[in-house]
Parts: sequence; structure tokens; C-alpha cells
Amino acid sequence: MLTTLKNAWKIPDLRKKILYTFMMMMIFRLGSVIPVPGMNREVLSSMMNQSENGLFGLFNLFSGGAFGRFTIFALSITPYITASIIMQLLTIAIPSLEALAKEGEEGRKKIAQYTRYGTVILALIQSIGVSVGLFRQALISSSYWSVAVVVITLTAGTAFLMWLGEQITENGIGNGISLIIFTGIVSRIPVGVVETWKKVSIDEVSIVSLVVFAIIAVLVVAAVVAIQQGTRKIPVQYAKRVVGRKMYGGHSTHIPLKVNQSGVIPVIFAISLLQFPLTLTYFFQQGSFSTFVQKFLSPAGSPGIWIYSILNAVLIIFFTYFYTAVTFNPVEVADNMKKNGGFIPGIRPGKPTSEYLNRVLTRITLAGAIFLAVIAVMPTLILQFTNLQLRFGGTSLLIVVGVALETMKQIEAQMMMRHYQGFLK
Repeated sequence: MLTTLKNAWKIPDLRKKILYTFMMMMIFRLGSVIPVPGMNREVLSSMMNQSENGLFGLFNLFSGGAFGRFTIFALSITPYITASIIMQLLTIAIPSLEALAKEGEEGRKKIAQYTRYGTVILALIQSIGVSVGLFRQALISSSYWSVAVVVITLTAGTAFLMWLGEQITENGIGNGISLIIFTGIVSRIPVGVVETWKKVSIDEVSIVSLVVFAIIAVLVVAAVVAIQQGTRKIPVQYAKRVVGRKMYGGHSTHIPLKVNQSGVIPVIFAISLLQFPLTLTYFFQQGSFSTFVQKFLSPAGSPGIWIYSILNAVLIIFFTYFYTAVTFNPVEVADNMKKNGGFIPGIRPGKPTSEYLNRVLTRITLAGAIFLAVIAVMPTLILQFTNLQLRFGGTSLLIVVGVALETMKQIEAQMMMRHYQGFLK
């Protein structure tokens, strides 16, 4: 990895992209410490300390501590992720959107535009819930103007983060939205290390628990790398064919089917969806609904931790299959192979090929989905029983390692492309 970064730094174009991405991340971290006007800091600090490991701790994870400090990026990028989930589900359910998605680049731009509108609407609803519902006590003034300033600031912060992520994807390195979440999680590591060291020094956390967590973290990192890199190579043979005076084909290749075709997207989608009922408690803070959610659907509740973990695992498996089906179409791949004279040895071209690819993809996706679910849930349960209050659990490790691997692959791909271009010139 270090060698790849070193070589990438020597290429002027890639160096500009890396510096651009780093600058955007610095802007994100700068905005994460700018407070929202009109809020009482002392009341906010008191409320955060009371629920640090419950609802607030969950939202604090993706915002990189911005939610805990109630800064302009307190809502983080979660409204955008939720809007993306809704749009992808609607694309399957509504024929007109499905047709729009198949129109190519122009269709994707339209869907991206609808997703932006949905993000702003969801951010507006969530910011109203935060200011009027959850943190009403922290408002310095309850006038319409003061509340409007808080709501507009939070909504604008999310819209700016959405724009920031798109700029990174377009002009930088890696997926912008994933990198924003990655930066937010990584920024919490120093705080978590310092707090854990303080707890160890006063014997609140045992050395044994710390060693267990370190071993689990190393094993999770190793397992994530192995699964992310794991592929099933489907052999493909191309028949010889004569076009004019030239002969084409006659060579062998393979289709690389990844064990985890969807990366860390299912984990992010699952957590965003599980946050929805917790978000609704903003509006019904004192009612029976809020009590029910805190008890049964919150990772800090009892038996909520078990229900939350089971739902998290089920949603991760569902979104793994869902996202894999969106990104890889066996019928389309089989048709393209048939048009170019390609076939899988022992499998007839056309429908039998698509059925074979679908069968293989279903089996390896199941392995990847179960792995993601186990890794995401297991550390949460272990940390619950060891009383080791670290905010860097299995889900965080999955996201950080997955995003780092995907970003490195993009850098390597761009380096290889430039080498080929240089050779052709």
C-alpha cells in the first residue's frame, strides 16, 4: 500500500487528485468543529454525556463527533444515504424510473438529481426533529427565527457534504461519500484510544478486555481483507472467427466474481435504515413510541441489543444481495459473451450461461453476506459483555478497511491506465 501511494505521488495528475481529496477532507473536519448558532453548549454537553453510548453515540459514529458537538455537519451524510436507498428501491418498483436508469448517462444524472432533492427533504425533516424535538432544551431562544436558523444551518451542512462527496468522486480519488464516512470514523480513533487508556489507568477496563478487543480487531481486519480480495474466476473461451482478412478470438480469459461484490455498501445501508426509527424519536421524545424504540430497537436497550443485532444482520444480508443484483446482471453478461463468440466450457451460450452465472453468484454472495453480518454483529455483542466502551467496533472496522481497499484499488487502476497510455504513445 505504501509503495502504491509512493508511486502514485510521483505522477503529477494523481498527485493533484490526492491533494484535492485531502483538501476536501480537511474542509469536512473543519466544518465538524464549527458550532450551530443559537444553541446552549453547556446543556448540549450535559445531554450528550447522559446518552453517550445510546442513541447519541450511534449518530456520533458517522458524523465523526460532529453530532456530539452539534456542529454544522451534525446530521452527517446519512440523509443522502437514506435517499439513495429509497431511490434504488423505487427504481425497481416504478417502471418509469427503471426505464430512466437504463437510458445511460443522462438517466443516471436524472436519478442523481432526484436523490439530491430527496436528501434535502430528509435533511430538513431530520433537522426539524433535532432542533424542535431532541434538543429543544438546548435552544437559547424558542422563537421561530432562532429555530429556523438552526434548521437551515443543519440542512445546508448536509447539502454541502453531499456536494463535497460528489466533488471528491468526480475530481479526487475514491468514492466521496464513503471517504467522508471513513474520515469521520477514523477521526474518532485518537479520542477512543485516550479514553480507553484513562479507563485502564483507573481499573475501569481490564487489560484482558483490551487484549481481547485488539485480537478481535486484528482478526476482523485480516478477514475483511481476505474476503474483499477473494474472487471466483469463471473461465471463458472465445471461439476463433474471421472478419475480412483478420482472425479474432481463440483465446481464454475469465470473469472475476468477487465474494463480496457490494463492498461496505450493505453495512452503511443497514445502519442508515436502522437509524430511521431512532430518528422518529426526535418527534416523540416523551411518548410510548420513544420508550419502545429505546428499549427494543436501540443497541443500548435491553433486549434491544439482541433485536438490533438480528435486524442488522438480516438487513446486511438483504442489501448484499440487493446491491449485487443492481451492479451485476448475469443475463446481460451472458448476452455480451454470446455476441462476441465467448462461452464457458461445458455450458451452452445464452440462457444456460446466465443461469450458471446466477447460481455461482448466489452461492458466493451468500458467503460474503453472512461474513459481513457476523463481523458487524459479533464485536457489538462481545463489547457488550466485556464492558469495553470503545466506539470503534466491528461495523467501523468493516467500513474503514473496505473503503481503504476500494480507494487503493482505484489508485492502482488509474496508475495502470496511465502506464498503458504511456506505452501506446
